[in-house]
Amino acid sequence: MTERRRDDGPLPPPGSVGPHPRPWPDDPRLDPELLASGDARNVVDRYRYWRVEAIRADLDRTRHPFHVALENWEHDPNIGAAVRNANAFGARAVHIVGKRGWNRRGAMMTEVYQHVVHHADAEALVAYAAREQLPVVGVDNVPGAVSLFEAELPRACMLVFGQERTGLSAPIRRAAACMVAIPQYGSTRSINAGAASAAAMFEWCRRHAARDVPLVTGN
Repeated sequence: MTERRRDDGPLPPPGSVGPHPRPWPDDPRLDPELLASGDARNVVDRYRYWRVEAIRADLDRTRHPFHVALENWEHDPNIGAAVRNANAFGARAVHIVGKRGWNRRGAMMTEVYQHVVHHADAEALVAYAAREQLPVVGVDNVPGAVSLFEAELPRACMLVFGQERTGLSAPIRRAAACMVAIPQYGSTRSINAGAASAAAMFEWCRRHAARDVPLVTGN
């Protein structure tokens, strides 16, 4: 439910900004419509008022060399969450395997800033990874999987996630250079793909990414 003020309608989204004061900056990256009406998007401050294409191009300069692949068997809503995580952790690209359609609600519009590639099936994804020389790292808590704490995570790699219920397909497991499991301490056997993708991408960044990035804090 949207919280409302008593006098002036809905509260603005956290971090949103109003119209930019005139005169406007002479910068082709900026969107005149956003400058005029304000920017309520969920973007970091440095991208306020920027065009979508300009944000995507700027992110291309710093994206990390790991890719994320998601097997899409049942229109899983966690795919959207994983796409949002990929944007947050700077993945090079997200690969949707299987059905072309996917539930975008959890992505919160971050897919517009992220390279999203479709593959018809697992075999097509494996072929792509081989052409790009990306070792396949399967993330699934199956027998023989190595703890995420101990596993090798190459800088350039393809992290592949399946659905919580069914896990990774046989072609992905066969192609994987390693299988990685996320340690868990409670009673449940598994966590959903959105949570698993966040844990694995964070661990990749902890090992390989720059540590001097500004933290996003507050509203």
